[in-house]
Amino acid sequence: MSSRAPRQAPGSPWPAGTLISTLDEKGRNELFGLGESRRHEPGAILIRQGDLQCDHVLLLRSVRSTSPACAKITAILDNGAEALLGIRLSGDLVGEMAALRETGRSATVTACTPLVAFRIPATTFFAYLDERPRLWSALASMIAERLEWANQRRLEFAAFEVPVRLARVLSDLAARHGFAVAGGTDLGIRLSQPELGRLIGAKEAAVNNAVRLLKRDGLLLTDYRQVVITDLEALHAFGAAS
Repeated sequence: MSSRAPRQAPGSPWPAGTLISTLDEKGRNELFGLGESRRHEPGAILIRQGDLQCDHVLLLRSVRSTSPACAKITAILDNGAEALLGIRLSGDLVGEMAALRETGRSATVTACTPLVAFRIPATTFFAYLDERPRLWSALASMIAERLEWANQRRLEFAAFEVPVRLARVLSDLAARHGFAVAGGTDLGIRLSQPELGRLIGAKEAAVNNAVRLLKRDGLLLTDYRQVVITDLEALHAFGAAS
C-alpha cells in the first residue's frame, strides 16, 4: 500500500505514470495527432469486453482543463458478477493489451466523466513507438505498474477484512489521484459505494458498514460519489496496522 502524498494537483492534465506524462508538449501533440478524436458522455462504452476488434488503442483526454477525464475498467466474471479492475484518467492509454496480443477485449471501458478519446490504429501507434524506443520502456513500465496494482488487490482480498481492504485502496487511490481540499484530501475520482465494493471484492452491505466505521473514526467524509479523506496518515495507519 502506498503512503505517498498525493502526486496530482487539481487541474493538472497529465497524472504521473501515464504514457503521455513522459512526453514534452510537441510529443504529446504528435501522439494525439495520430488518432481520430470523439467526445463521450458519462456512461458511454469505449471498449466492450469480448469484442474481437483489437486493431486500435484509445488515448484519453479531458474535456475541461479543470477536471480530469475518468473511465472505469470492469469485467464480468464467469458467475455473472462484475469486478471493477481499475480507473483510467487523462493521458491514460486503454486497449493496449488486446492490441499487443491481438486478442479480444478482456474488459469493458466506460466513461465516468465527459471525455475525449483519441482512437489510434494499433499499427500507427506501435510504429510511432518503434521510432522512439524510450516510449516502449514507458509503456512496459505503465503495464507493469497496472499489473502490480491488480496483484496487490488480489493479495488483500485473501489477507484482510473489508474495512482494512477499503482503507488500503482509498489510501492508494488518494496517493495516485487525490488533491488537497478544505477538510482533507479529495479522492480525485468519483466512485459510488457499490463501485468501491467491486474494486475490493466486497458486497455492498459490507462496504457500507466499512464506510460507516471509517467515518465514525473520523477518517472519511462522503457525499454522492465523493470521498474526502480527513486524515490520510491515520487512514494509512489503519490499513497498515492490521
